[in-house]
Amino acid sequence: MSKLERHDTDILILGTGGAGLFAALHAQKAAPDKKITIAVKGLIGKCGCTRMVQGGYNVALGRGDSVERHFMDTIKGGKWLPDQDMAWKLCKTAVERVRELENEVGCFFDRNVDGSLHQKAFAGQTFDRTVHKGDLTGIEIISRLMEQVLARPLEKLQEHRAISLIPARDGSGLAGVLFIDMRSGGFRFVRAKTVLMATGGGPTMYKFHTPSGDKTMDGLAMALRAGLPLRDMEMVQFHPTGLLAGEDTKMTGTVLEEGLRGAGGQLLNGHGHRFMFDLDEKGERATRDVVSRGIYDEMRKNNTSENGGVYISMGHLGPDTVRQKFKGMVKRCADSGFDLAAGKVEVVPTAHYFMGGVVVDPDTHTALPGLYVAGEDAGGAHGSNRLGGNGVANSTVYGGVAGDIMGADVQSMTVLRDPDETILRSEVERACHPLGKKPANIQMLRKALQDVMWDDVGVLRTGPGIERGLSRVTEIGAELMELGVAGENLAFNLSWHDWLNLRSLVEISEVIAKAALSRENSRGAHYREDFPESGEIESSYFTVARQSDGETKVTREAVRFTIVKPGETVLKDGEPESLVEAAQ
Repeated sequence: MSKLERHDTDILILGTGGAGLFAALHAQKAAPDKKITIAVKGLIGKCGCTRMVQGGYNVALGRGDSVERHFMDTIKGGKWLPDQDMAWKLCKTAVERVRELENEVGCFFDRNVDGSLHQKAFAGQTFDRTVHKGDLTGIEIISRLMEQVLARPLEKLQEHRAISLIPARDGSGLAGVLFIDMRSGGFRFVRAKTVLMATGGGPTMYKFHTPSGDKTMDGLAMALRAGLPLRDMEMVQFHPTGLLAGEDTKMTGTVLEEGLRGAGGQLLNGHGHRFMFDLDEKGERATRDVVSRGIYDEMRKNNTSENGGVYISMGHLGPDTVRQKFKGMVKRCADSGFDLAAGKVEVVPTAHYFMGGVVVDPDTHTALPGLYVAGEDAGGAHGSNRLGGNGVANSTVYGGVAGDIMGADVQSMTVLRDPDETILRSEVERACHPLGKKPANIQMLRKALQDVMWDDVGVLRTGPGIERGLSRVTEIGAELMELGVAGENLAFNLSWHDWLNLRSLVEISEVIAKAALSRENSRGAHYREDFPESGEIESSYFTVARQSDGETKVTREAVRFTIVKPGETVLKDGEPESLVEAAQ
């Protein structure tokens, strides 16, 4: 503690994905005279999930489309579990945010011949509304945001890992955040009047996953230990088409974007049968949860491809057309030995996005004064299933909202809160736990966690399976606590950070399992084979997980239908239910 560096700022932003960078830009505009600090586990613009977005950005711009239609698609896609006020704000604000991305941030999206923004088809939507930059939309957005942020006089703490939210000594709210400076291995405590948590999700506790391995649910683990309520924690989204290239490449699990299916791509099992129309009238354009379950069921029946998945086929659309429309995807597949344009590519459901998160209001406030949450760390906007294209919209919309609100709130805050020194000390000791243990290789333990979560708390679940998985997760956590890392040199000590990563994953895996055990019906991404019915929509509830004295308990709260009730619509009289037809 004598070597703990201390630092003060007005606005502290954790994470530099779409939510964090947008928040920084908006906060500076709202509070130009305040000190703004952004902190990131990696490098600004070079890490996080927004950069990995391929498909695009949902926004109601096209002739015939409307915010109301986008909203209804979001509510129905989320199986009536979304916080409707958050969903409405997402759909409404996305219209102005995409204009801001182009006209102020400098993004340039694909266009039609008349100069209007091109919008492509994504599954589960009644209008083709996904704005994009080829199939590399995230790189365009994050690169332009990075340029804007780096050009501004913001304090930047790169390679700073947030490890704990430290409350105020007087219990009045959040005092600040404890970090590890990964470059030196030292600890730094940053006091702040307002803190945004935008660290992103990253369900990398699953065997197949899309985010990079350093995305390990750190934000939600910190929020859980701080006593904040987390909602919808059972809702892990599996993207149906993760590349399956074998166990010897990190390319396995990376997404082949939804636009492939939206454009007419076909899913074939190992026998060449196009199976999705056996399950849903929308075929491959059904929502992600439905398609993921369809693929997983083929895998269980051993109707599989060479590596144990299924195939996606695009060649019938014309190889030249596929190469033109999906350059990034064609190259990604070619790098792994597949010909997407003219052949077949093996795919598997892959853990992609996390609908669960901290309970927030539509202005990003949390139950802890001084803490705001946006992006994938926040729950509520998507309910039990996220529509493809709503993720990056959610991050940029609510990142901007958080920046505006923090910038306004900080104006009336005259003093910084003093931290609870006892908790600060205990959190430093907590992070140092493995440094006093005999060094060991923990990678096999992480693999064991991934196998358990995939097998027992994955695409298809049962009560006994979840209980078995929960028991094994607890055992893995106990085993981890007995393993150590070499502590002679803490600068860029990646083994230490691997250990901390796994601890976060174990903590959140336990919460996922407990929430899944609590929900005795099947809704969206959560499917219980022993409770296959969805339950009455009118009495929908969401799960809430809280930790007290180290024990996590799950309760239920009723969904509030604040804008539209089941069986009703906000569409105008006479409007058709859908303006697209499923590709046959």
